[in-house]
Amino acid sequence: MSYGKGKRAYLSTIKDAETDEILAYETSDKITLDIALNTLKKLKSSKMKLAGDAFIHFNQGFDNTSPPLQKKVKEMWLGQSMSRRGNCWDNAPQESFFEYFKDETDFKSCKTLEEVKREMKSYLIYYTLYRGQ
Repeated sequence: MSYGKGKRAYLSTIKDAETDEILAYETSDKITLDIALNTLKKLKSSKMKLAGDAFIHFNQGFDNTSPPLQKKVKEMWLGQSMSRRGNCWDNAPQESFFEYFKDETDFKSCKTLEEVKREMKSYLIYYTLYRGQ
């Protein structure tokens, strides 16, 4: 998303497909492997009890197909699925979240990445706890 004067911010999320809750997220000013790894680390550090057969779903982005990310997924005992190229249905719940996110937020008034992070946190609390699903 855009903020300030031509600056960009990126959001990585892990969403529970059953509850629609955002379980972990990371915000960055660049799209690198670290944003995906940090999201997984936050999920792990949350001490959330995941089902024994929990899966994490990725699209085929460069970061999601990287060996370090796949290694981290295995270390966390998560199964991994990945969209087929050109198939948006596999990732529809996540895409739906991002569509609402884009429609219901406005970061144009944010001048710094810290302001963006505060706005994102506020929205994610609203989305998870108060917004009808």
